[in-house]
Amino acid sequence: MIKRGFAYIGIFFLYLLSLFPFWLLYIISDILYIILYYLAGYRRKVVSENLANAFPEKSEAERKTIEKKYFRYMADLMLETIKSVSMSEKQVKRRMVCTNPEIVAHYFGQGKSILAAAGHYCNWEMACLDFGFLTEHTKLIVYKPQSSEIFTNFINRTRSRFGAIMIPMRQTLRKLIEYKNELTFTVLAADQTPSREEAMYFTNFLNQPTAVFLGVEKLSTLRDCAVVFYRIDLVKRGYYTYTLVPLVENPKETKPFEITKIQVSYLEDLIRERPEYWLWSHRRWKIKPTEVAKPVFFN
Repeated sequence: MIKRGFAYIGIFFLYLLSLFPFWLLYIISDILYIILYYLAGYRRKVVSENLANAFPEKSEAERKTIEKKYFRYMADLMLETIKSVSMSEKQVKRRMVCTNPEIVAHYFGQGKSILAAAGHYCNWEMACLDFGFLTEHTKLIVYKPQSSEIFTNFINRTRSRFGAIMIPMRQTLRKLIEYKNELTFTVLAADQTPSREEAMYFTNFLNQPTAVFLGVEKLSTLRDCAVVFYRIDLVKRGYYTYTLVPLVENPKETKPFEITKIQVSYLEDLIRERPEYWLWSHRRWKIKPTEVAKPVFFN
């Protein structure tokens, strides 16, 4: 009961903070960056190790530059995510712009549903909001529930404010079957870390054996959805574009692991292009192939 009370108090203060104008939030972000990086040292060891393993060809000075840029952007991302709680439709459309919405009409015109692979890259939370305006057809976002049901519900209400439907990861297949007679646009985070029980498939990603989900491949093949990558780019502070990059048009014609390899390769290229915008403070490589009974490798 006490934990629930603190959770609701926390949500109330997050909402109040979200009412601050962007210019003030960015002043707070500048201060937060100093606190996170220099004073608290929040997950600096994790970020440093991840960058060293991912980019052994870079010098220590180059990786340190990326590290600082990452923490500076992470502070912005945290405040922008809070701001998304109360952003208006006008603000969202001005700050998160789709560069090629005609792709949606193209595939829907062929009678194909769309399945998008996304990464924890740039501001995926603001992208969830603008996703609601992308089409009048059913829009689904697959999510991994948080440990707190209260915060999970709070986050889902924010993400779905403009029309998207939130689906728990374990219910994805059932929901897609439920909508099998409709044209749907579904988004999945393709760089989630599987649980140890689910970690079976490994591929090389950012210079390391990496456990991956095959969700995009399995679901797109089942529904014969067009597969795109939901690419987000930072234009300037607080302003983004996103592009729907076609990856696979006919999933049923692909070989095993082909779709997964394509999406993983695209995400890796994107990260290498501008590495400071990916979620380096996440323990992405905590599961090793040696810890899995019968790992399956593909490259």
